[in-house]
Amino acid sequence: MIARKIVRVHTPHAHQGFLGEGHVAKAIIDGNDFRRTDPFMLLMDDRLQLPGGTPAGRPHPHAGFETVTLVIKGDEKDWHTGSLELMTAGKGIIHSEEIISRTDLHILQLWLVLPPEKRWAEPFWQQIRQEDAPTLATGGSQIRVYSGSSNGLTAPLRNHTPFTLVDFTLAGNAVAGQDIPARYNGFLYVLEGEVWAGATKVQAGQSAWLDEADANGESEITFKAGEQGTRFIFYAAAPHGAPVVSHGPFVADTREDIVRLYREYNSGKMPHLNSLPEENRVMYGG
Repeated sequence: MIARKIVRVHTPHAHQGFLGEGHVAKAIIDGNDFRRTDPFMLLMDDRLQLPGGTPAGRPHPHAGFETVTLVIKGDEKDWHTGSLELMTAGKGIIHSEEIISRTDLHILQLWLVLPPEKRWAEPFWQQIRQEDAPTLATGGSQIRVYSGSSNGLTAPLRNHTPFTLVDFTLAGNAVAGQDIPARYNGFLYVLEGEVWAGATKVQAGQSAWLDEADANGESEITFKAGEQGTRFIFYAAAPHGAPVVSHGPFVADTREDIVRLYREYNSGKMPHLNSLPEENRVMYGG
C-alpha cells in the first residue's frame, strides 16, 4: 500500500459570482492547469443568498464532461441538503438552474471531464439524496459515500470516469483513512475546522492536493481531525492523460469540435435535460 501525501495547499479567494449581488463564488479549481488537475476541469464553491422575485440563471448548454453538484445547504424545495446530482452532458445537453424564490444555498459544482472514448456519450442524469447515500456513523463521526468506495461502503452512482467522492465529518481528534488506486489524482476541500491530511494541516476554505503516485496498485491517505472536529469533501479520479480544448460551456478534443458544438446549440439541435427519456434519468432510493 502506497502512502500518499499532500504536495500543495491552495486558499481560493471569494468573488462576486455570475448571478450578481448575493452570489459569492470561489474557484477551487479554475481550469487553467488541467494537466495537473486531470480529470477535474473546474470546481466552484457557490453561496447564494438571493431575495427572489426576479429569476436568476437561465438555460445553457454543456458538452464533453459531467457536472457533479453536491448541495451543502439547500432550500428543501428544488435543492435538498446533502443531495448529489451527476449530469452527463456528453454529446450535448441544455439545462436550467433558474432560481425564482427567496434562496439561501451553498453548493459545490465540479466539472469532471469525460474520457476521450466517452466524450460524446448519451446525456444522462443521476441523483442521490443524503438519506440514500451509503453512510458510516461512529463515535460522533460520519463518512458518506456519493461515488466510488470508502471504508467498506460503495455508492451506486454509475461512472464513465472512475471517480470517488466522499463527505467526511470527523469529531475532534478522530482518525479516518481513504484508499484509492495509486494512479488516481485526488484532493480534499475543507468546509469546517481543520484536518491533518498525512503530515499536512489543512484549514477551512483550503484545498489540498495529493502527490502523484504514478504506480499500479492501491494507495492510502490518512486524516486526523483538529480538536474542534472537521468536515471536508474528498475527490479522486483516474486521470485521462489526453489533451482537451475547453471554451465556455464545452470541453472537446479539437477546436473544430467546439465550433460544431456551438453550431448545434445555436441551431436548436441539443436536447433539454427535462426531455431526456426516463431510462436516462435515475434517482437512487427515490
